[in-house]
Amino acid sequence: MVDLILSLVFILAGFLGGVVGEKVIFNKLKKFAASRKLPGSSILLLALNRMTFIWFVIGGFYGAIQTYPFKPGVANVLEKIITIIFLSTVTLVVARLTAGFVKLYSYRKEGLSASLLSNLAKTIVLILGGLILLQTVGIQITPILTTLGIGGLAVGLALQDTLANLFCGFYLLLSKQVRTGDYVKIDGSHEGYVIDITWRDTTIKELSNNVIVVPNSKLASSIFTNYHLPVKEITLTIEVGVDYESDLEQVEIVTVEVAKEVMQEIAPQLIKNEPFIRFQKFNDFSIDFTVYIRVNEFFDLRMARHIFIKKLHKRYQMEGIKIPFPTRDIYLQNNGKKNGVLNLE
Repeated sequence: MVDLILSLVFILAGFLGGVVGEKVIFNKLKKFAASRKLPGSSILLLALNRMTFIWFVIGGFYGAIQTYPFKPGVANVLEKIITIIFLSTVTLVVARLTAGFVKLYSYRKEGLSASLLSNLAKTIVLILGGLILLQTVGIQITPILTTLGIGGLAVGLALQDTLANLFCGFYLLLSKQVRTGDYVKIDGSHEGYVIDITWRDTTIKELSNNVIVVPNSKLASSIFTNYHLPVKEITLTIEVGVDYESDLEQVEIVTVEVAKEVMQEIAPQLIKNEPFIRFQKFNDFSIDFTVYIRVNEFFDLRMARHIFIKKLHKRYQMEGIKIPFPTRDIYLQNNGKKNGVLNLE
């Protein structure tokens, strides 16, 4: 009777210790970490969430097993169950910590996929933890590994598409052809910012706020343009035409001044890369040239083009520089004789 009461006391103490540890000690640790802003503290606290309660309860039951006079076989089975539960929780904590710190590292290292790497790290830890757990409780893992090796071929054949997407995701990450945060255009159709690369697909967010999900194998085999490689900075090119009577020296000076104003507004840190123009050809009704303006990234192209056209149109009006529109002279003939000229503008 005394042994039974003592065992119940251990179990009750485990529950009470778990409640106190979870409600008091754990909450104080949260407040302490939040006030000190310790690096990685949020990951540690998230990994230990609910685990202190479980460990106290496990400790209580273990004390009860050691106190109560069970038969040797029963006590051995109960101890193995307690060991399995404890090692499972430890494995889960380590997996959470590993995934959390890998994700933190991925966010700090520009271009790495947080989801793919963290899930891979978590899976590896869980598999290793499971093998260690089996070995600890006396189950030989060598036959299991052999069986898994043989069955892996069948699984690989059944999951060809899934494995292809997985390995293509790793290929994209290792080759650094596509990184999270890059702006890409696929096969001349879909385009947007890469927001995540998972084990199966790549998620792309369009400027219209829509989300495109592309299988990794399809992205790896597609022809795509990455506007953030080799650098994010990109050159905006705008075609302009002026009247044949224009002073081209004045046109160049005025246009470059306007382009500098746009750069000062959109990308002041790139102002050392001065904008310039290059005359291209004598067109039917205008002298055409191209303006080259450096901007921070692809997203800035639209706004820079918008501002430049407005400012250039206003400045040309002030300077008396004309942007011509198409004109055609049509000659009308009657019985082989010219009767007149009709000018269409």
